[in-house]
Amino acid sequence: MRLSYLCKVHNQISHSGIIESVVGDCVKVRILQTSACAACKVAAHCSASESKEKIVDVFNVRNTVSLKVGDPVMVSASRDVAGRALLFAFGIPFVVLVTVLVVVLQLTGQEGLAALSGLGSLIPYYFVLWLFRDNLREQLAFQLETN
Repeated sequence: MRLSYLCKVHNQISHSGIIESVVGDCVKVRILQTSACAACKVAAHCSASESKEKIVDVFNVRNTVSLKVGDPVMVSASRDVAGRALLFAFGIPFVVLVTVLVVVLQLTGQEGLAALSGLGSLIPYYFVLWLFRDNLREQLAFQLETN
């Protein structure tokens, strides 16, 4: 059975997967994330194709009683959710890092200090993300559909 399927219908990004565990209203789903060329016929002989197995937590799932470990499901998120996740994970930290790097370099003229300051500036950023993880979990939620 093919585990991964990328669907771009109705502004949704979806992956098929298998339920790993159900605890309360949280369902852990194993998906296979593949590169675009992984489906190619010669992918087994090419080093460019890759696939990774991931475990995705889907929170606030209703009617978890009917779900069993090993059941096939579809995990989806809107493109807006994916964009926000990329912004929080990569976009904002990049801007913070470069801004601190440039400011410290201009003020001190020391490249080493500027580099360490830029990297160090990410520690409070990711700490704030960790503090607001419950709020972010609601904003960046996955949806679960049974097959």
